[in-house]
Amino acid sequence: MNLQALRRPAAWVWLAAMLLGAWLATRATYVADLSAFLPSSPSAEQRVLLEQLRHGVTARVMLVGVRGGDAALRGEASRGLAAALRTGGEFDSVNNGDALGTPKAVGELLMGHRYLLSPAVDAQRFSVDGLRDGIADTTAMLGTPAGAWIKPLLWRDPTGEMARLAETLLPSGGPRVEAGVWVSRSQPRALLVAITRAGGSDLDGQAQAIDALHRAFAPWAARGLSLDLSGAGVLGVQSRTLIKAEVERLALWDGAIVLALLLLAFGSLKALGVALLPVASGVLAGTVAVSLGFGQVHGMTLGFGTTLIGEAVDYAIYYLVQARPAAGSAPGGGALHWRRHNWPTVRWGLLTSLAGFSALVFSGFGGLAQLGVFSVAGLLAAALTTRYLLVDLAPDGAPGLGLRMRLGQATARMASALPRLRWFWGGLGAAALALLLCLPSAWRGQLTHLSPVSAKALTLDASLRADLGAAELGTLVAIEAPDEATALQRAEQASARLDPLVAAGLLAGYESPTRLLPAEATQAARRAALPDADTLRARVKLATVDGLLPADRLEPFIADVQAQRQARPLTRADYDGTPLATALQAQLLPAAQGRPWTVLLSLRAGTQALPAARLRDAMQGLPDTRVVEIQPELDALYARYLREAFWQSALGALAVLLILYAGLRSLRRLWRVALPLAASVVLVLAGLTLAGVALGVLHLVGLLLVVAVGSNYALFFDQLAQQDAREADAETLASLLLANLTIVASFALLCTSSVPLLVALGEVVAPGTALCLLLSASWARRAGGVGQSGP
Repeated sequence: MNLQALRRPAAWVWLAAMLLGAWLATRATYVADLSAFLPSSPSAEQRVLLEQLRHGVTARVMLVGVRGGDAALRGEASRGLAAALRTGGEFDSVNNGDALGTPKAVGELLMGHRYLLSPAVDAQRFSVDGLRDGIADTTAMLGTPAGAWIKPLLWRDPTGEMARLAETLLPSGGPRVEAGVWVSRSQPRALLVAITRAGGSDLDGQAQAIDALHRAFAPWAARGLSLDLSGAGVLGVQSRTLIKAEVERLALWDGAIVLALLLLAFGSLKALGVALLPVASGVLAGTVAVSLGFGQVHGMTLGFGTTLIGEAVDYAIYYLVQARPAAGSAPGGGALHWRRHNWPTVRWGLLTSLAGFSALVFSGFGGLAQLGVFSVAGLLAAALTTRYLLVDLAPDGAPGLGLRMRLGQATARMASALPRLRWFWGGLGAAALALLLCLPSAWRGQLTHLSPVSAKALTLDASLRADLGAAELGTLVAIEAPDEATALQRAEQASARLDPLVAAGLLAGYESPTRLLPAEATQAARRAALPDADTLRARVKLATVDGLLPADRLEPFIADVQAQRQARPLTRADYDGTPLATALQAQLLPAAQGRPWTVLLSLRAGTQALPAARLRDAMQGLPDTRVVEIQPELDALYARYLREAFWQSALGALAVLLILYAGLRSLRRLWRVALPLAASVVLVLAGLTLAGVALGVLHLVGLLLVVAVGSNYALFFDQLAQQDAREADAETLASLLLANLTIVASFALLCTSSVPLLVALGEVVAPGTALCLLLSASWARRAGGVGQSGP
């Protein structure tokens, strides 16, 4: 290493930039949720879903199951865990079916407004026949399990309005009560639902809530019980943890593999240290650029950064191997020779890489744009570090020989033999292209393929939701309105059209905010149906003749009716600070940031299939009302994501061709440079299609990277075709094979990852870059020297 280089400005500028970059990187925010891969300008239906994914109450729901022991022990654990969580500061509410989960204030609120809330209340309800039927239904329930909590309310609520409210508020098929707490209907598991104080996208807050839950459960874990835990926040934290562990593991192994290859090739620790400087520059520059540009760095982007090790080190390899001084040249002659003869080729390769990835920078999907910014900044930093720093630190390239001369000789032999296989590769490429045109498209990836959440975790989540009676149809009715009153009125109109579908068995039920907060006009109509005291007393006397309840014991009922005749309408504010506020917030979304008031009616699947067209017909004519099918909308979202990435990649490919032509100034040379790249892409796609791989956005990003890396190989072979020097051939060929080995090893390592998106990159780039080297050598036309072939 040339220590005199430390006196030159380039070294100090680089050092200052690295220190500043390290300081900024340590203060960056790193995330792992899918919101970065959602569009910035969604459709109306998609906007409903995205609001829930990003900011909705459903993103704060934590589903908890308690397993092990007997029913009594599980019930004891459920009550103890709920009590501990309610006293902590991490959860807004915790519900497990016990009396403490519904505070006294909530019961009093519902009891004090039950006649404004009950859908059964109308003039008929308080007629003599209506009262008689209501009292008969209520007394018949005294012998059922519900009788234990109906009996204390009997004299105040003989018509059973509270029981009917409970029926409307609790989902059908939900948990049953055993040992005083919610339990699964299908397996030995106690159930709890906790709402975190932290937002769903606040993964640090979600992690703290998970830790608090595990601490509270520790005494029961010591007694042999176990936890089932899921929810959007839980899955997000699991994803972040997995991505972090995978990034650290891959960076460690990737670094070790690259170090071993470089050490074997150079046989010099000094050369090894110098070669790593562009890598460090590239990864740090990419991280800082994304952090400054987006305010946060996604874990997938950071995982992609580990792959930059294999590409960024290529620049160092090109220089350290190719900058060998000619015999008898002055010290530093190697750097001068490289800048004059090889740097122009590297520069054109860099420009093609930047052009390809720049297309992603302008994506409407933040995650894809992050990958573009990271790649552009990282590659630019690595190349500039090589051009301006390495030429000073190692002016005559790598001092050691190692195995690189053998690598050069091996590559030279390969380059001599491969042109004989030119027609074989051409035929194989044509067959692969025909195969792609004939077979069904393999581009069928889904948005969920971007998530590292395991199938086991998703199965557990579905199981807990089924036990709790969560919506199963995967469809929402979304209603928008300019104000709260209109939103509630439209929700009631939609409910009136959904009720016949429930009666027909096409729906098991649905959730609506109007069950907790009827429109003010509806509350007024129900209040008007309540008779005055004298009228009601006379009707009660007639309705209880020969009945089980004596009329003179029902004065509390008459008093409650009179009180509610004077009660003010219920408002959203009445639920503040109660567990019911969370349910209301999930169904009634206030206007915010240009978004109108929104009502979400979630539907539960019935005994018969409900065609979406039938549901849309039912909602026909309701203003600003949409039927949102969650999975089709997610599929459409991903299709748009993929379609946009295709167009951006096409523009990037066009830019690459234009840049190559500007550098080569010959259509014939452009054909020989571009053909290996195109053939490599086609062969990789055909192989993955035959293997049954569902191709997605990350595969497309991988193909961009194949072109970016492969263009360097093709350009160098084009350069060799213009010269006759055998020694220059050996050095250049050695650098190409070594660069190829490092990047193939780096990306092949990704195939061992448990994160699907990293596997997607690995299974494209590893074979793709290997093919680029082989095909570039096969189609090379040499003017003389090693690897010469005929016309």
